[in-house]
Amino acid sequence: MASPSFNEDKYRSYLHGEEEKNTKWRFGSAPNYDVVDKLFEEGRTKVWPPGSLEEKVQNLVKTWEMEMFHKTCFEDYKSVDPNNYTFSLNGRKPITLEEKRKLGGGYNSFMQTSLPEKYRGYNPAEETVESSHIAFTKAFPRGFALEVVHVYSGPPVIVYKFRHWGYMEGSFKSHAPTGDLVELYGIAIFEVDEQMKIVKVEFFLDRGELLGGLMKLKGDSSCGEEEALSCPFLRSTG
Repeated sequence: MASPSFNEDKYRSYLHGEEEKNTKWRFGSAPNYDVVDKLFEEGRTKVWPPGSLEEKVQNLVKTWEMEMFHKTCFEDYKSVDPNNYTFSLNGRKPITLEEKRKLGGGYNSFMQTSLPEKYRGYNPAEETVESSHIAFTKAFPRGFALEVVHVYSGPPVIVYKFRHWGYMEGSFKSHAPTGDLVELYGIAIFEVDEQMKIVKVEFFLDRGELLGGLMKLKGDSSCGEEEALSCPFLRSTG
């Protein structure tokens, strides 16, 4: 296999090339992953052998994530079947791409919560896809890297454990940067069809694991998502 060229990506498909010349990108052009890929390569805990199931799953997830966050038209998605695709978080009712878009897409899809509004340090109901993207990319200037740490089963029903991480080197909302490592672990299930197109996605994660690392306050004894992860509300963020 040839080495990646300028127009290729080591970990993601459907990002460059002739087939993407008419793709509508959310921020005007294809994203550049050089900085977050460096963070990934320096901080990952697993280096999967080329061609292994784990490597294939990891690259599929990175491709899916890229398309969900950066492509604005469903017809430009190539990792999923737009007509049959559904997404669910923490056992909630599965939703379609259009319903996901109405939630604000992107980060907002993963920040859904049943917490009362007064305990929501980050309220997805008040955020748009653009505002949420700005908030998290500002907090993580080098990006929020992703690795697959374990694959429990292969296609057609892929079950895997993932790790996201980044360094809070920028502010998040009113919270000053700490420089600390922030991590998020979870389990996901991707169901694919005969063409390896994703038709169903389920995520299981605790959003408080992420927000607790971004919203630390010193000397505050109140209990909210800005508190450390020992706060009881953070243990029930589904």
